[in-house]
Amino acid sequence: MKLLVTGGAGFVGSNFIRYWLREHPSDRIANVDRLTYAGNLRNLEGLPDRHELVCQDISDPTVETYMEGVDAVVHFAAESHVDRSIDSSEVFLQTNVIGTQRLLEAARRKRVSRFVHVSTDEVYGALGDSGEFSEDTPLRPNSPYAASKAGADLLARSYFKTYDFPVIITRACNNYGPYQHPEKLIPLMTTNALEGLPLPVYGKGAQIREWIHVTDHCRALEAVVQRGRPGEIYNIGTGCRLSNLAIVQMILQLLEKPASLIQFVTDRPGHDFRYALDSSKARRELQWEPQIQLETGLQQTIRWYRENRSWIEAVKGPSYQQYYSRMYQNRGKDLSSN
Repeated sequence: MKLLVTGGAGFVGSNFIRYWLREHPSDRIANVDRLTYAGNLRNLEGLPDRHELVCQDISDPTVETYMEGVDAVVHFAAESHVDRSIDSSEVFLQTNVIGTQRLLEAARRKRVSRFVHVSTDEVYGALGDSGEFSEDTPLRPNSPYAASKAGADLLARSYFKTYDFPVIITRACNNYGPYQHPEKLIPLMTTNALEGLPLPVYGKGAQIREWIHVTDHCRALEAVVQRGRPGEIYNIGTGCRLSNLAIVQMILQLLEKPASLIQFVTDRPGHDFRYALDSSKARRELQWEPQIQLETGLQQTIRWYRENRSWIEAVKGPSYQQYYSRMYQNRGKDLSSN
């Protein structure tokens, strides 16, 4: 079997490639990645020859060239950070919407037998104190990032409805694990704590997220490739829901670092309060269950960052430092004393 994976030099994509090649020793993967700041060649070190990296923008019409002989597409490639979309949204539309359309059309022309579009729970918007998102929940995205992913989801759905093209959409909760860029919550807090730096927490850290270890997400996507029904949407979650502050406190406890490192900063605009997924459909139809408990997964993740300091140093170069300063150090009033 040959897979085409987009965004495979990124966090979830590189973990998926490692997982798939390990579990399917006769399969091949073509990895199409533009190698933006979030695409890291070091994420691909040690992969066997059955993996081929293609440095290509998915929004380039010539992407169809790489669909030859492909049995399934697993589409991760996306601009994915909410803060960056608030700062500047145009690239999110270009990659997440136009790029997805180009891939769908290329795969349709080449008669690819399965197209897995990897989306996010953020397309649903925000929940109050109760309730869960089901696959039938209306899309109400609240950030430019989420809106661009919702647009991509609707395009994917339209290709199934209009062309009977075998698209499957997945919407996962927050991922964590090795190789995740430190702009995201868990690696940001972990790497800052390891360096003894302040841990910037938006608002009071009361926003609630559902968490899944990236390996459990990869197992779910494997099940989607093998058993998912074309035209369907699958929520992929664990039921493990905690506030951002609780996650930060867990990281500090596991690292034996003081709570005084927490620094509350002005919240970002339109920050969704709570996400929670009803994943019963995925469990029922895909025969999939998450296996990694949060504390175990956090311990493994922290260990990986401890043991890969050179990876952190390379990622936290000058461009990251500029971004970090803009996002956090100049974020306005410190709220820690309120």
